[in-house]
Amino acid sequence: MDEIAADPSHPRYASLLMRRRLEIAAEKGMLADSAMIAHGRGEAFDYLLGERTTESAARAARQALAALQAADRPVLSINGNVAALACDEMLQLADHLSCPVEVNIFYRTPERMEAILNHMNERKLALGLEVPVLGHAPDAQIPGLKGPRAACHREGILESDVILVPLEDGDRCNALVAMGKTVIVIDLNPLSRSAQQGSITIVDELSRALNTMLGIAAEEGHLAIDASYDHQAVLNEGLAAVLSGLKKP
Repeated sequence: MDEIAADPSHPRYASLLMRRRLEIAAEKGMLADSAMIAHGRGEAFDYLLGERTTESAARAARQALAALQAADRPVLSINGNVAALACDEMLQLADHLSCPVEVNIFYRTPERMEAILNHMNERKLALGLEVPVLGHAPDAQIPGLKGPRAACHREGILESDVILVPLEDGDRCNALVAMGKTVIVIDLNPLSRSAQQGSITIVDELSRALNTMLGIAAEEGHLAIDASYDHQAVLNEGLAAVLSGLKKP
């Protein structure tokens, strides 16, 4: 499903692959009209990072995995861009954690929800995983939000204690934090509201961050939470890495 014209040896192959995945998702009706703009903004930050996982991002990924493993009710939240860019990785991480994923989108329409859920279930079947995919029948509301974007599943997002929300909207991230949850954010912009408000923020490209966590899980198994972990320090290091990209000739 990810075939692109570029050769895998192309220096920007990974970025081109992600763009192709978005094109396919758009054709399926999975994306909001602003999806490409959001992705392009993230790509700009990734250029400045050198399209690499920094030491601080790897440290944040490790802490995020430890928090998810220690959770009583972990949940992975998926929007259109996440489903397009890293569906398999999210399902594999959920399988490792024995937790559900929940499709929860900002611009919610029945058509988009159906397209994303169908895509998720197709990939789940292809991977041979038994991960519960929620989102089809929301029966609860996220407090502090109004309209369709507040809809969620009680057995999923509402009752979760630790939640991974990649590429999340700032308002919803703030609402989840206000509920007392440990909120894990993946965001290439360390200055975004979600990055700043989250409990743990991985300043990295989505698929790289998820593969970092999956790699650690495969190699080391269950992790201990680092009590000395400093969220703001990690954000500052991420910002420093972005700014250093501006100084390169």
